[in-house]
Amino acid sequence: MTNVERVCAFLDEAQTYYLATVEGDQPRVRPFGTALVYEGRLYIQTGRVKAVSRQIAANPKVELCAFHEGKWLRLAGELVDDDRREPKKAMLDKMPMLRGMYSEDDGNTQVLYFQNAVATIEGFGAAKETLEL
Repeated sequence: MTNVERVCAFLDEAQTYYLATVEGDQPRVRPFGTALVYEGRLYIQTGRVKAVSRQIAANPKVELCAFHEGKWLRLAGELVDDDRREPKKAMLDKMPMLRGMYSEDDGNTQVLYFQNAVATIEGFGAAKETLEL
């Protein structure tokens, strides 16, 4: 299993992670639940009309955190917008519950992948793991 697959599996198991962005000098954090490995990259999904999309466009450096079964994962990196239809469709096929709000052809669905990213997985009493994506 690659590092990208390991991180995605952790996020899938946790079901909810918290994504941090910056708006001006104010941190912003919100829950997310989307994660997909596509073409060897870790993708997340949001809507272009949301403030989080504007925040990422202004500063693509983000960090997310998830907790599952006594371990937490932190992932820091830069998000890159991928406007191709194929990764949007792959994300929505993986997460069909989003199809009530999003479509790969709606102009709003946004998928972004991590680059220059490093994940750490830690737990109480467990050794820290560092994974480069």
